[in-house]
Amino acid sequence: MTTPPTTDVVVATPRRRRNETLYFALRNPKVVGAIVIVGGLLLLGVLGPMFLSYGPTERIPGAAMKPPGSEHWFGTTMQGHDVFTQFVVGLRATFVVGVLGAAISGLIGMLVGFVAGYRGGVVDDLLNMLTNIVLVIPGFVVLIIINAYMGVRSIPMQAIFIGLSSWPWVARAVRSQTLSLRSRDYIDLARTSGLGTAAIIRREIAPNMYSYLFMTFVLLFGGSVLTAAALDFIGLGPTGRNAMSLGLMMNQAVQWSALTLNMWWWFLVPGAGITVIVGSLYIMNVGLDEVFNPKLREM
Repeated sequence: MTTPPTTDVVVATPRRRRNETLYFALRNPKVVGAIVIVGGLLLLGVLGPMFLSYGPTERIPGAAMKPPGSEHWFGTTMQGHDVFTQFVVGLRATFVVGVLGAAISGLIGMLVGFVAGYRGGVVDDLLNMLTNIVLVIPGFVVLIIINAYMGVRSIPMQAIFIGLSSWPWVARAVRSQTLSLRSRDYIDLARTSGLGTAAIIRREIAPNMYSYLFMTFVLLFGGSVLTAAALDFIGLGPTGRNAMSLGLMMNQAVQWSALTLNMWWWFLVPGAGITVIVGSLYIMNVGLDEVFNPKLREM
């Protein structure tokens, strides 16, 4: 289970908070290093396909099973596909699933958590019951069943399914933080001034939790990437003529016994890509915890 971020909620003016956050973020090596790595891979995934000489499933005559070299940087597969091309195209799919899955689960979790924490009473009880029901359902098993029996293998649909199954812990974490904020004096003032529930949550509560919510998105991003890679690895990845992802690359490498044939590059490249992305995101989360929590900051 993903561990919720541990940063404390601190109320401050928006401008001062942004300046202070930026100051400490630019001086935190974990945050800066993770942004450079993830940002570099993101640019490679977005811009790289425009400069590729081959398609991800295009066979290159006479280039089967070649190790990494000057002609094929990451080597080729048994069928003569360029591994670097597949890696670049797979990066794009990985980031799409990560962003969409994190956005969907984050929005659902925040909506449920904010409403439950602020309204309380019967509304809180009903939303808590819904959250607990979804929480005890084995999400990964459900994803396997949906992908296997519905035959939905596109990247957007995969992200939607991941998002719909991974929001409960977000809802519980946001609810607990909202409960600690709704009794503040400025919330009482906003309530007596005639603001409705939606306006108070949007204007008063959510802005004072932006650091917590951003860290939650980072965790959801990494979790979505791992879940998508696991689905792809067991053969439930995207289908289509040029469909490719990092998990699908590892699936194909296993199917064709890449390690037995000593074609280590075929399996190592996508595995390293997933490890670097997810590892960098979690290192970023640790760095952000140090940035947002004054007790952990390194002056």
